[in-house]
Amino acid sequence: MTSHRGWYTRGYLPHRDEPGLIQAVTFHLADSLPLRLLQEGQAVDVPEGARRARVQALLDQGWGGCLLADERVAEIVEETLLHYDGTRYALLAWVIMPNHVHVVVETLGGTPLARMLQNWKGYSARQVNALLGRQGTLWHREYYDRYIRDVTHLENAVLYVHNNPVKAGLVEAPAEWRYGSARRVAGVDRMWHVPYEGQSQE
Repeated sequence: MTSHRGWYTRGYLPHRDEPGLIQAVTFHLADSLPLRLLQEGQAVDVPEGARRARVQALLDQGWGGCLLADERVAEIVEETLLHYDGTRYALLAWVIMPNHVHVVVETLGGTPLARMLQNWKGYSARQVNALLGRQGTLWHREYYDRYIRDVTHLENAVLYVHNNPVKAGLVEAPAEWRYGSARRVAGVDRMWHVPYEGQSQE
C-alpha cells in the first residue's frame, strides 16, 4: 500500500495527502498560463488564498490552445476521471473547462492524491496525444489542492465547480455545460458513471 505524506511540497505549491480527505483540486494544461504570469501567481510572498484566486482567474481567461474545448478530448478526460470513481476515490463534483479541470474528490483506501493525479494526467495525456497525433507534455506538472474543512466549505466548493463555466462566460446555467457533474445533478444526463472502454490507467 502506498503511504500518505500529510503536508508536503514539490516546489512552489503546498499539498496535503491523507486517506479519507475531501479535496478541491485544480489541474491545467501545460500551455494554459504564460510562464511569467504563472511565476507571479506562485510567488512565495503571495498568500496562498490570493495566489490560488489569481491562478483561477487567469485560467478562466482561456489562455493557451484550450485543447479541452475539443469534445473528443474532453470525453477522454471525463472518462478517465470516472474510471475509478467509487473504488479508489469518490468524485463529488467535477468540471472540464477549455484549459483546466476542477475536481472535488474524496480519497478512498490506499491511493494517495498525488498518485491519483499522476494516473489521471498520465493516462489522459497518452490518449489525447494519440488521438490528435501530437507529442510532448499535455498537462502542467503542478496541481492545486485544498482540503475541505466542513460541510459549508464542501457546499461552496461544489458550487464553485458547477458555476465555473458560468463565471467564465461560457454558458448561462451550470447544467448547460456538457462536461461536468452539474448535468448529472440537474438530471440532464441520467447516467452518472460513463461506460469506460480502454486499457488500464496504470
